[in-house]
Amino acid sequence: MATVRRIIGVIGVLAVVLGTAAGPVVAGEPDAPGARVIQMQTAFNPGLPGAGEGVRAFTKTLKHTSGGALAIRIVEPGRIVPTKDMLDGIVAGDLEAGFTWAGYAVAKAPVFGLFGTVPFGPGPSEMTSWLLDGNGGKFHHDAYDRLGVAGIPCGVQGSKGGGWFRADLNTPEDFKGVKLRYGKISGDVITRMGATLVPLAAGDFFYQLQQGKVDGGEMSTPAMDAALGFDKLGLPYYLPGWQQPSAVIDFLMRKDKWEALPKAQRAQIETACRANIAWMLSRSPHTQSLALEKLRASGVVIKQWSPSILKAFRKNADTVLKERAEIDAEFAAAWADQKKFVAQGLDWRTMSHLP
Repeated sequence: MATVRRIIGVIGVLAVVLGTAAGPVVAGEPDAPGARVIQMQTAFNPGLPGAGEGVRAFTKTLKHTSGGALAIRIVEPGRIVPTKDMLDGIVAGDLEAGFTWAGYAVAKAPVFGLFGTVPFGPGPSEMTSWLLDGNGGKFHHDAYDRLGVAGIPCGVQGSKGGGWFRADLNTPEDFKGVKLRYGKISGDVITRMGATLVPLAAGDFFYQLQQGKVDGGEMSTPAMDAALGFDKLGLPYYLPGWQQPSAVIDFLMRKDKWEALPKAQRAQIETACRANIAWMLSRSPHTQSLALEKLRASGVVIKQWSPSILKAFRKNADTVLKERAEIDAEFAAAWADQKKFVAQGLDWRTMSHLP
């Protein structure tokens, strides 16, 4: 009975944090009389750590910076359109605004993969620097602009965990024949290593893994994985998250609706998004550290990828990214610029780091 209760409890957590409960989520205090209220569907349930908390932080900051004249009404994940289709919903006018992961837009333009998930790519601070001080912001803006959308970087998520697995993985050969859940780019990497990619929605992964229908794969950050109850599975947890060292979170509005806002309100949204990036960057390291403590206390064995596996990941990731660059000029230009920008800072990061 204890096992049954534990599983039911995990199911309840999954239902809440993945946004399957009924009714819209409304954040914060009542809107001020006469306030301009924007309906914004989020890809992240506000009950989740990381990007979920970022939803609430962004709306609170915007209300404060606008003096209450501009407010966000949060709509739960999937309430109006499926999370992965939010960009289409924005363009069609079904959604007024969205708060989502840049990687969901890859189907419209491969370049968004460089903001959503780049194996062995820039970490959170490097990604932020490329976005705000390098050419990353221009690539990001132009890709959305061609779709008729105003895309404002509104958060930067830290590294994912490396994943949960039903058996130890010690050498590259151990990947042959195993069934794993990974994203599109990282999925191509593990496929090249002999694994079978099993596309699964986030809400299905826990159950499939528990029942042995998949052998393992990635979920999210340690804090989110802990919140989702993955420690209850009794499986080893691997680090680092080579497949997604960082990820950009975007605020989206259709371009005509964005431009219809008063200039001051657009500036307030952009300012609130910048503040949200800073808030997420400052909060994430400690949040993930606490999550690792929680996982260890729950009996989770945390392992690090072996050097030989990391070498195989990196080699195959480079091949996969080069193949994408060969078939998409925009991806190629942005990837080259991103790598150059990161390389330019390597000397300083190395020499300024205390041993």
